[in-house]
Amino acid sequence: MRPVLPLLAAAATGLALTAVAPAAEPAAAAGPTVTKSTHTIDVLVGPHSDQSCSIVFDLYRPSTATAATPAPAILTTNGFGGSKDDQADTGQAFAKRGYVVLSYSGLGFGGSGCKITLDDPDWDGKAAKQLVTFLGGGKAATDGTKVGYVRHDSVAHDGRSYAHDPRVGMVGGSYGGQVQFAVAGIDPRVDTIVPIITWNDLSYSLAPNNTDFARGVTTRTPGTEKVGWTSLFFGVGIEDGVQYAAIDPSRDVGCPNFADQACTAKAEMDALGYPTADTTAFARHASVTSYLSRIRIPTLLAQGENDTLFDLQEGVATYRSLRAQGTPVKMIWQSWGHSGGTPAPGELDMAHPGQSYEGQRVADWFAHYLKGSSVSTGPRFAYFRDWVPYTGIASPAYGTSSAYPVGSRQSLYLSGTDTLTPQLSAVQSGDATYANLAGETPTSYTEISALQGNPVPDDVTPPYDAPGTYAAWSTAPLASPVVSVGVPTLRLRLSSAVAEQTQTSGPAGQLLLFAKIYDVAPDGTKTLVHRLISPTRVPDVTKPVTVALPGVAHRYGAGHRIEVVVAATDAAYRNNKVVTPVDVLTSPGDPGLLHLPVLGTGVVAE
Repeated sequence: MRPVLPLLAAAATGLALTAVAPAAEPAAAAGPTVTKSTHTIDVLVGPHSDQSCSIVFDLYRPSTATAATPAPAILTTNGFGGSKDDQADTGQAFAKRGYVVLSYSGLGFGGSGCKITLDDPDWDGKAAKQLVTFLGGGKAATDGTKVGYVRHDSVAHDGRSYAHDPRVGMVGGSYGGQVQFAVAGIDPRVDTIVPIITWNDLSYSLAPNNTDFARGVTTRTPGTEKVGWTSLFFGVGIEDGVQYAAIDPSRDVGCPNFADQACTAKAEMDALGYPTADTTAFARHASVTSYLSRIRIPTLLAQGENDTLFDLQEGVATYRSLRAQGTPVKMIWQSWGHSGGTPAPGELDMAHPGQSYEGQRVADWFAHYLKGSSVSTGPRFAYFRDWVPYTGIASPAYGTSSAYPVGSRQSLYLSGTDTLTPQLSAVQSGDATYANLAGETPTSYTEISALQGNPVPDDVTPPYDAPGTYAAWSTAPLASPVVSVGVPTLRLRLSSAVAEQTQTSGPAGQLLLFAKIYDVAPDGTKTLVHRLISPTRVPDVTKPVTVALPGVAHRYGAGHRIEVVVAATDAAYRNNKVVTPVDVLTSPGDPGLLHLPVLGTGVVAE
């Protein structure tokens, strides 16, 4: 069994790739000489700023950064389970491009002290804010080191002047992505951020519900525990606490290496299968959804198409909120994520940014917003197309658009018990019935990437659904290819006498279902795109329910069929304990409806 510690960190760092194309900025390849030094710094964190923590960091200083010629700075940190060392490629590469780079181990990780607090602004945000002050020359490391060679701003983005205000941006993935929001929301001195594969609402990430949205991915009805991922988080965090116990023994007192409420939250979800109101509030306090109105600086989002932890819906939720309030924002849908941790060739190489699509996007972003260069920051929306061949840099594989969403929405109607048709006039009445087994027994399997490794090995069990425990509707073979880019939705009309009686008792009595779309080849082989599904807790089965299906960028080939499935259970999640038969009803006057985002003409009518 592979070690758990590198798993999340590897997905967040973007593994360095071998690329054949030359760097886009040849002058940067030589660059200045870089001096790296390691330091510690004491910070005060917590709601009352009275908890002292020690942070270890590496400082990368280019020879061109002097008091007479100060340079802009980049702040970066690790993904969950990692350390400052994970950012060595970023530190060296961007220091050679003339930036002062500070890479640190987050609270509870690596050689830094205190416990894991889930990137909460009161803890991780305040810690990073004091590192911004260090870069601005206003705070010394424990060995007395101070910085006097970072460029300063006279006015921050809020129009006010602050002491020790460096020109600084941030970049990092996963856990190292959310912390950028945490500090940007409390420190107007931060100038720009590049969060990669991170969350919008942690309560959705760890216990998703894909209906009854209040905003973005934030729901009024609690979801169901993503049990594999929550267990992995605790395993990784505890292992890190044991490994670095000598640095701060208090990390392992009480809840081991986590804030006490994290242990309470995990125990409650394990017992109930869903988060309580207190757990939801705890998770959301550590989520950008709770303070998005304070994020006003240019933001380059990157979200993973192959990610069952922080899915594309989370990136879309953040993008749309930032865009609506006028924050400069662009979004990349990259091929890789926590469930498929290796970028495509030429997609991301932070050791040689100019030799990869995403690396160059990040380099151009910082050049524009930190150095004031007139270089383009790229399209507003870009998405990786795994069906497009290329060599070298992955740019040809990326579709681009000046806006999100792209294309149009194709209506496909559920007809009878098994047909998906683009013709409303062809809809027939039907009643598709399925049921779960007692005792939360999983009868559908999609993935358990949190436990199987990253990426999921090819020889693991393919997705399946046991007969009688799911309902499915399929199109006729497609006359021509269909490209779908976006987040589909599925409207269902349900009937369940059991759920109707038990749902008044709260989440434990509400119906759970798991919706997904298969790509079915002419030989009958089924592909569940990136093994993504949409767990859904239905608040009221007597009313129509609309489910947000997994966001994808996918090409259905000619002759293939599109199949939408509603399953009773899934092995990666907690399931209903009581046998709950369900009827999915459709009729010409009130059919079920799949809205599929498509490019071009979409599904050709039968």
